[in-house]
Amino acid sequence: MTRPLVIVGDSMLDVDIEGAATRLSPEAPVPVVDTERIWKRPGGAGLAAVLAARTGCEVVLVTAVGDDADGQALTDLLADAGVRLVALQLAGNTVCKTRIRVGGHSMLRLDHGDGSASGAPVPPAVAEVLEQAGAVCVADYGRGVTAHREIRELLTRVARRLPTVWDPHPRGSRPVPGCWLITPNSAEADGDSAESLREQWAARAVCVTLGPKGALVATENGNAHHPVPDSAARAGHGDTCGAGDRFAIAATMSLAEGKDVHEAVADAVDAASRFVAAGGAVGVSSAAPVGQGPSATTESTAITGDIADVRDRLRSRGGTLVATGGCFDLLHTGHVRLLRQARGLGDALVVLLNSDASVRALKGPRRPVVADQDRARVLAALACVDAVVIFDELSPEAALAQLRPDIWVKGGDYTEADLPEADVVRRHGGEVVLLPTVAGYSSSNLIAAARS
Repeated sequence: MTRPLVIVGDSMLDVDIEGAATRLSPEAPVPVVDTERIWKRPGGAGLAAVLAARTGCEVVLVTAVGDDADGQALTDLLADAGVRLVALQLAGNTVCKTRIRVGGHSMLRLDHGDGSASGAPVPPAVAEVLEQAGAVCVADYGRGVTAHREIRELLTRVARRLPTVWDPHPRGSRPVPGCWLITPNSAEADGDSAESLREQWAARAVCVTLGPKGALVATENGNAHHPVPDSAARAGHGDTCGAGDRFAIAATMSLAEGKDVHEAVADAVDAASRFVAAGGAVGVSSAAPVGQGPSATTESTAITGDIADVRDRLRSRGGTLVATGGCFDLLHTGHVRLLRQARGLGDALVVLLNSDASVRALKGPRRPVVADQDRARVLAALACVDAVVIFDELSPEAALAQLRPDIWVKGGDYTEADLPEADVVRRHGGEVVLLPTVAGYSSSNLIAAARS
């Protein structure tokens, strides 16, 4: 997309507390969860915006944000993800949803916060970003943004000229007429067919999502079923939290590219299935070990060596395997931030490092300035890196075919079209994530400045 993707809807802060339960409390017959890690991420429309930003496109989020600690945490997470925020006023406190999870399964959810969008006039920036948008995705979570009179008027006008996808909510507002696609799940459809909902909502198309069974689509030309691709179905089932947001974002982006609704739904089924198989919303969370402080160990335990050995040793630990790659010739702040964010997407991070010969072929005869073994030692010393593997080819495709990571991470200065290895990752059930880069940092620029 050459123009911004605008997300409109209700946001919240989501927290996952992961731990182990090996005993019962002496006070009551309930399990005691020993906390191992806390994950935080934007929820609702905020999660949709983060998922969109990780495809590499420009994303603007129109949402109500509270002036409290949870609201500030939400704002910071969105900024870290590269999402531009256009804030509406929030009446009440930021909604925060906390899940207690053991072994990948939710045991309990605790909610606090009563915030909803106020009826105050919307800032002029809302109309401006919608005018500049390439497509719009509405993520309604029943907290008042889509009920705002001015927002509804703006969205009604937008739907006449731009791809507009509406992801509804049982407590939310009726979608505005003319939406290009509305995406309720089977529970939200409440027994109504996609065809009847399309008529009720005066939409161009309605798609009822069915989880592992795919999706049913109704258009003015009839109905169609889009099953989950075999490759995604074989990958197994992960956490479904956020799957609806991933579906709606993928459909919006496909419509913006000029695809018809059936092509867009097929793309969305594929994207949502892979998202769930790769771990769901946990894969887009910021994580930190509980109790980590100044006294925490910094000794490197990273694995180096043969890729098959690295893969088998890390897979034996379980969890989500993340990989990234590059030359890393003069490690800088941008590299470190990308590596830390990549590690936060899963349970182990492998860095695929271009060898000296590979760097010379890519960068020229005067590179690298640091030999591959030394670059590997520096990377392995970082607490966020679990393994480093050096490869000789120009592209990491062959290494990825052996490693088969759940998530492949690259910086946001790339697009998926720039990554020939993306097909290899997806062929083995993995997901490609593009993380925002830190402006102003470049190994090539640093080396040029030092030489001058």
